[in-house]
Amino acid sequence: MAFHLLTPRMAGILERMQRANRPAYHQLTLEQARLAYRMGAEILDLPRAPVARVEDFQIPTPAAALPARLYAPSHDALPLLLYLHGGGFTIGGIETHDSLCRQLALRAGIAVVSLDYRLAPEHPFPAAVDDSWAALAWLREHAESLGLNGRRLAIGGDSAGGTLSAVAALHARDQGWPLALQLLITPGTLAHTNTASHKLFANGFLIDAATIEWFFNHYLPQGQRHDWRFAPMDAEDHEGLAPAFVLLAECDPLVDDGLAYADKLRAAGNAVELELVRGVTHDFIKLGRALPEAITALDACAVALRRHLLA
Repeated sequence: MAFHLLTPRMAGILERMQRANRPAYHQLTLEQARLAYRMGAEILDLPRAPVARVEDFQIPTPAAALPARLYAPSHDALPLLLYLHGGGFTIGGIETHDSLCRQLALRAGIAVVSLDYRLAPEHPFPAAVDDSWAALAWLREHAESLGLNGRRLAIGGDSAGGTLSAVAALHARDQGWPLALQLLITPGTLAHTNTASHKLFANGFLIDAATIEWFFNHYLPQGQRHDWRFAPMDAEDHEGLAPAFVLLAECDPLVDDGLAYADKLRAAGNAVELELVRGVTHDFIKLGRALPEAITALDACAVALRRHLLA
């Protein structure tokens, strides 16, 4: 096993989780998994920081009016980041990533709009993709109605949200929509879970192989997994994309996905900044009460957002 790669603090967190003997998501019903994630998502995250503007609203799309939440550190016409939460396309939402979005807004000095895209299996692939594209298009055209600057727009997310962000950046390129940045935090990018990291970190590293497969099976059939809207690595062309900031965790089943995609983007001539954080697992950025690496990672994301949105 590869537990020796973990930092002492990360290993301690995993040990406490193991002692709590909570069932894995794939061992729960869908409703139980969603509740468990919502109840536990911010236990070790930073406390919800005060932000000048925190406003719930809805983004109209062809499929549905989607709940969203705006975070802004001032009432100025700020540039903005559309944020797409993680959760395997199946769990998670605005509440599970509230603290993270507050931190990004405050540290970067920008507005963040968090989207409650539709979840599988009630809304299987490509519903989440369609929702993220529709929200991005709406913000480009209507950010001024929120008092924001839609001409300076980035997209980002963690885990499944990182996947959706990479896909949205490809779509934005195809539509001729200029994006300032794609912020990809521990994203999945490949069609299948057969890389070395998926095998090395398959069990005991916060997110297990069985849970990943449980997420994916809810989201789309095996036969569709080479659709680039699920696996952005399989897109035909990666040229001309928005600059990318890719944040990865060393002890994460998905780390090879992120490394491969960063290499693909760089080989296609895109500007890529890669941060590989040693000794931590998937979702580490949401463990700021316990991990100094989470604070450092938030600051690195903020620097990238400021550089591309405020310059």
